[in-house]
Amino acid sequence: MPENTSKPSAPPSAVLWRKPDFWLGAREMAVVSLGVAAWGLVTGMAMVNSGLGIPLSVFMSLVVYAGSAQLAALPLLAAGAPLWLIWGTAFCVNLRFVIFSAQWRPFMMHLSRPQRLWHAYLTTDMGYVLFMKRYGSTGGSGAPASANGDVANQSAMAYFWGGAIANWLAWQTSSMLGIVLADSIPGHWGIGFAGTLALLALTCSLITDRITVITAGVAATAALVAFAMPMRLNIVVAIAAAVALGVLMDHVRGLSGTASQGASR
Repeated sequence: MPENTSKPSAPPSAVLWRKPDFWLGAREMAVVSLGVAAWGLVTGMAMVNSGLGIPLSVFMSLVVYAGSAQLAALPLLAAGAPLWLIWGTAFCVNLRFVIFSAQWRPFMMHLSRPQRLWHAYLTTDMGYVLFMKRYGSTGGSGAPASANGDVANQSAMAYFWGGAIANWLAWQTSSMLGIVLADSIPGHWGIGFAGTLALLALTCSLITDRITVITAGVAATAALVAFAMPMRLNIVVAIAAAVALGVLMDHVRGLSGTASQGASR
């Protein structure tokens, strides 16, 4: 049997940037990057103003890359809260990414663990929203790439990387700018309010059905009721209440769907 001397084909990830979906993802993310940049600028300023200093702020921006978790942890760091509380708060704030990952699993389950870790690092709220609007109905192939490649899944991954890179650049650029200019931007410019509006816009884009509407209302109510708790623990209470209710409602909906299918048979 003759030896195969042909060169191995390049992995699909090596050519994703050449696909039209890569640039489509980058363009669609660029549309919302202004809000992302405003929030990144606020986060960069908040890190320096909380006493972290420029080196630690840069390190946190690059490594953590999670604005809501960073802003939730900063007051606790400034107040000298115990480490378990800081980690617990950041964990609760980022629980939504467990849901995002479950939705992305059919598209990424064929990747190696290091590759999935890179995708997890680049996962963002707006990236999830834009991706699912375009590819959520396809469900992903979930199969390893063949010699010809899974065209649909590669297109989805190209879109993911285009949006992820655009989002990362917008966030890190604005965050670094906020870190450098933290002492130079006057407070009366209202940058913090602009960042809050950006975060509200991102949050509202995730409210897409009855369950998310109810859980968002419960989270807001719980946060207000527990507002007097020390060290911003009302945030943890709100997240715990919303997650518990959301899981319960989703479970009940699943049971109802199973019962309906059984009755139809």
